[in-house]
Amino acid sequence: MAIVVQKFGGTSVADAEKIRRAARRVIERKQAGYQVVVVASARGQQTDELVRDALELNPNPPQREMDQLLSTGEQQTVSLFAMALEAMGYKAISFTGGQIRMMTDGVYSKAQIKSIDADFVRRELNQDQVVIVAGFQGIDEFGNITTLGRGGSDTSAVALAAALKAEECEIFTDVDGVYTTDPRLFPNAVMLDEISYDEMLEMASLGAGVMHIRSVAFGKRYNVKIRVRNSGNDNPGTVITHEVPQMEGVLVSGATIQKDMAKISLIGVPNVPGMAAQVFTRLAEAKVVVNDIIQTEISPEKANIAFLVGTSDLPTARQVADDLQKELHCENVFVRDDIALVSVIGVGMRSHYGVAEKTFGALAKAKVNIDSITTSEIRISCAVGKDEVERALEAVCLAFELDKPARQRKPV
Repeated sequence: MAIVVQKFGGTSVADAEKIRRAARRVIERKQAGYQVVVVASARGQQTDELVRDALELNPNPPQREMDQLLSTGEQQTVSLFAMALEAMGYKAISFTGGQIRMMTDGVYSKAQIKSIDADFVRRELNQDQVVIVAGFQGIDEFGNITTLGRGGSDTSAVALAAALKAEECEIFTDVDGVYTTDPRLFPNAVMLDEISYDEMLEMASLGAGVMHIRSVAFGKRYNVKIRVRNSGNDNPGTVITHEVPQMEGVLVSGATIQKDMAKISLIGVPNVPGMAAQVFTRLAEAKVVVNDIIQTEISPEKANIAFLVGTSDLPTARQVADDLQKELHCENVFVRDDIALVSVIGVGMRSHYGVAEKTFGALAKAKVNIDSITTSEIRISCAVGKDEVERALEAVCLAFELDKPARQRKPV
């Protein structure tokens, strides 16, 4: 029998009625002839409440104990889910990540999955059980509970789908699917029928919160078909899959913004081999996550190196930059903490010209000044003033007709 993995987020299992509604989703799949594995998150705001409890007792709690504590939220959900299914006449059994041998490395709070005992899960499925697994968690080689980081239940679900060679991994959430942009910022955004892994990875990394980036990367690596759906209705949702030919006809699939950004520029660094390596080695040692990087040669002897970071990393990154200024004898360090990023994403960029022209033209028409520009094969990102970024988003959404389904947009 084919296997389907269904993941339910915290809002989808927040109370008893929502758990019953989620259970009915499972029953629909069972009645359609599938074996079903469920991955569930902690209910509602439970994880946040556990974090607050921990910090009230210890402002700097040990990471091992935090993982031990936070894993209990998902464990409660899966037991309740199993009870609901049993009451509705279906056999169900719940497991922690450790019980299905979801093995991880030993990095607390952001562990990486190494392996899953798929045979254990299949044995239970073959007993006609619905297998319900606590998301977000695993164990290391010494039996310590580890967690995968916020949003890690998505990763648990996709990893299980990969291990079990499931036909599909359904991610149930509180939105209908993946939209061309955030509907809260651009109310006319439309839902996408499908999106490629690469586009979804770019959108997730650039601020789209509907999918956890690690889960999309897992899906791409192991060819897992992912469907994002609303747990509250029967809409088909958005399929995340490998790029297909018709995607090339869509110039831009989506747009995103990131507001909590800052830009640091090292002005006049020596223009010699190894200089960039030295700069970014120091930032890595300080555990600063670097976003876009811009390096320009200003003379045969000097260059400028600029990079974007999240505002949470700004104090550390600024200190590293100040230290490097002295060590490298660069002329100045310039910091902008009022920066935001607007990006357009689409696999159609690979085979069509004119995206840059249309992007910059739209921003010029909206009187949005561009601080810097970075690109990838399927993305153009512009750093703009934070107070202008929502106007910039609207401008590019209208320019690329992201208020219309792909089939209704003008041909490129």
